[in-house]
Amino acid sequence: MQNTIQPVIFNPIGIVETPYGEKFAVPRQPNLVTEGKGILRLLPPYNTADAVRGLEQFSHIWLIFQFDKVPDRNWHATVRPPRLGGNERIGVFASRATHRPNPIGLSKVALEKVEINGGEVLLHLGSVDLVDGTPILDIKPYVVYADSEPQAHSGFAQHKPIAKLDVIFSNSALQAVSLSPYFAKFNIQEPLEFIRQVIAQDPRPAYQQGKISSRVYGMHLANHNILWKINEQKPNVAEVLKVTSLN
Repeated sequence: MQNTIQPVIFNPIGIVETPYGEKFAVPRQPNLVTEGKGILRLLPPYNTADAVRGLEQFSHIWLIFQFDKVPDRNWHATVRPPRLGGNERIGVFASRATHRPNPIGLSKVALEKVEINGGEVLLHLGSVDLVDGTPILDIKPYVVYADSEPQAHSGFAQHKPIAKLDVIFSNSALQAVSLSPYFAKFNIQEPLEFIRQVIAQDPRPAYQQGKISSRVYGMHLANHNILWKINEQKPNVAEVLKVTSLN
């Protein structure tokens, strides 16, 4: 007789605040955009000093989170990772694809500061790969002797991806960035470099990469709408056309 496994229900322990207003803008892994930092705001009843006691001793943490922006649909046993050009299929469990049997993700991030202030507990994070508002299900400290494997093999993702696009800015985009007060809200010290690093990874679907197109792309970064396109003579150059505040 087969045992019936009951569904598992999780309650978020916190919500992360990041400069990435939509999935299209998010880098595919942490550390690819150094200026794209985040803040994890713990929710009641987990926002207590006792719950994070000793966490400041760790330089990095694991975040277990929900892919809450991924539309509900049937899962597939194979996926097409962008790292393989979007053409080759591999097993979903051999990938970090967002469309999974359970919409759960795992991310290792730097922990820059633990702030306890006025009944709130805030974890100031380094480079993140999470959409603004992502629910966090759990936090675990990164332990070097157990978690670090310098000789590990990482299949098709053994090495950090190189930037695919050179990024240039129109004069109006440069001016808009220099005059905007909103980047500082997200602790972005170098907003031009932040935008450049995001677009340089080429967030377009794999089947569009490397192709010349007149299409204009938009993404929400740090409360701004960033419009950019591929140079029609140079498919490795992206032009930031316009930067406007969403507030």
